[in-house]
Amino acid sequence: MSTAVAHPNIALIKYWGKRDDDLILPATGSLSLTLDVFPTTTTVTLDPHADADRVVFDGAPAEPRAAARITTFLDLVRAQAGVTTRAHVDTRNSVPTGAGLASSASGFAALAVAAADAYGLDLDEQALSRLARRGSGSACRSVIAGTAIWHAGTDDATSYAEPVAGPALGMVIAVVDAGAKAVSSREAMIRTRDTSPYADAWVRSTADDLEAVRRAFARQDFTAIGELTESNALRMHAAIMACRPPIRYLAPRSVALFDEAARLRAAGLAAYATADAGPNVVFVCRDADVEAVHGALAERFEGDRLVAAHAGPGAHLIDGAHLIDGAHVIDEVRS
Repeated sequence: MSTAVAHPNIALIKYWGKRDDDLILPATGSLSLTLDVFPTTTTVTLDPHADADRVVFDGAPAEPRAAARITTFLDLVRAQAGVTTRAHVDTRNSVPTGAGLASSASGFAALAVAAADAYGLDLDEQALSRLARRGSGSACRSVIAGTAIWHAGTDDATSYAEPVAGPALGMVIAVVDAGAKAVSSREAMIRTRDTSPYADAWVRSTADDLEAVRRAFARQDFTAIGELTESNALRMHAAIMACRPPIRYLAPRSVALFDEAARLRAAGLAAYATADAGPNVVFVCRDADVEAVHGALAERFEGDRLVAAHAGPGAHLIDGAHLIDGAHVIDEVRS
């Protein structure tokens, strides 16, 4: 039995589009912040008597499609380990699933770390990042603590995430809709690549944005980081909305929250808005300003769910079986 915890990450420079669907090699590199909220806890237990994997999500058997995705990933691990033993996978998730809050990132990062340990693989951080990428592209970044850059690479061996130094960042998440979105990120990425007239421009401009944000991190330039973050998110959503048939993830409330970021800056509080493939909006700020941004948003958006977040740990093994309660992990002594 091996148990791991991982947290979602929110991209400042977005991953949107693959150049290899099987290996999950991205069209461009990306950069993100792993958070300290919404953990996923996954336990992998090998069962030499089982003839199939058994997958449980939050106490209930996984839907067939989700279970098949887990088995495909475990087959990769088993191939590396040179064994065929089936497993029981128990995942407890506290981030809304399929809502554009990186639930697949935390999920596959936790699974990669737990499965590698259960099957006896001795993998370093880079190898774990590469493995997690095979389950969900953005999961490779949740293996890394704090700020991570995902190198697009040229093949499986060169496409992985690693830490990047820079200013201390924090975030405030405005949960507009915690429900699963109608169009998955995987499907929307393919539709963007195949039908959006802005797809090629998105790839070119994102490569430029990534290089610019790397320079901004190196010189500790938070304003440049924020400006690049906000514009990169809006460019991604523009490319998505131009698909045929079109996909629109941002809701009217989302747009209002982007406007609120501009209002906060005009009032002297530096915060920039971003949104992954969903309606939920994340405010990026200096770590020291998280509580101030949270308080300002609470005054203007009373009743909305607002979650303050700081830089979090990378995916890691834990000693006990764990249960999720909200955004907290509660230890339960393993019997």
